[in-house]
Amino acid sequence: MKNKKTEANLSMIVSKTFSGLNANALRYLLPLWIAPLTGVMFRCVFGALMFWIISIFWKQDKTTLREKVTLFLLGAIGLFGFMFFYLIGVSKTTPVSSSLFSSLQPIWVFILSVIFLKERITAMKIIGITIGLGGALLCILTQKSDDLASDAFTGNMLSSIAYAAYLIISNVVLGRVSSLNMLRYSFLGAAFSSLAVMAVTGFDAHLFSHFEWTPFLVLMFVLIFPTTISYLLIPIGLKYLSTTLVALYGYLILIVATIVSLSIGQDRFSWFQMIAILLICSSVYFVEIAESKDKATTSK
Repeated sequence: MKNKKTEANLSMIVSKTFSGLNANALRYLLPLWIAPLTGVMFRCVFGALMFWIISIFWKQDKTTLREKVTLFLLGAIGLFGFMFFYLIGVSKTTPVSSSLFSSLQPIWVFILSVIFLKERITAMKIIGITIGLGGALLCILTQKSDDLASDAFTGNMLSSIAYAAYLIISNVVLGRVSSLNMLRYSFLGAAFSSLAVMAVTGFDAHLFSHFEWTPFLVLMFVLIFPTTISYLLIPIGLKYLSTTLVALYGYLILIVATIVSLSIGQDRFSWFQMIAILLICSSVYFVEIAESKDKATTSK
């Protein structure tokens, strides 16, 4: 079990590092080269195709019709909803601001887990979550609208809530189905929703009417690494780590996005952001300690 937990932690580190780079890549693409809704369609459809192709070479457990429908709806509503709001949010703000909103996911996971999964409430968890929330709110409230961030709030808050709900439901479903089955049916649902929306809004991708290699390669990076590989690794973490701890790994997205954004000029340095990041990282420590104590108490 110890090796499995190590594997799960490594999987989350790789997955969230790709997700951090994803924020920078999407900010480059949106909305100049690809409209947000078209970007959602690309991610959902490409992910569905890749997971169904992978399943051909990977032996799958049997799933009931009810499980398939549940997973399809999870993707059509939860996964599509998260990507929809996330890409709209990224298109209107900096990668760092978008990642800070993502850092609120543990707050929603904790609250929803207490309500629906009866997760144990401890003082250490509350301290950790509160510190993380304080750090996120510090940056959100101190960022002004400018040429780099026209609207730091729109889409981002709803995307963090949608992803938290997706994580919790995925954690429950993973107890009955394999991770690849979950991914192929949920992405199929997300692809269905994205194509339905695209039928109404229309295809909008400047990249393909004025083709250039750099944005095309950035798009392929988004589709292969943050979309396919990152999502393949998330269920490993969900199986062996608590839902709250998996959500807390989202703070790694913030660290990666901040370093890359400041390096390439997608954001400007702010001491408020640095303080916020320190607060958020320290919250991971408190929650992880709380999880370890819970496990020790349970095993006695």
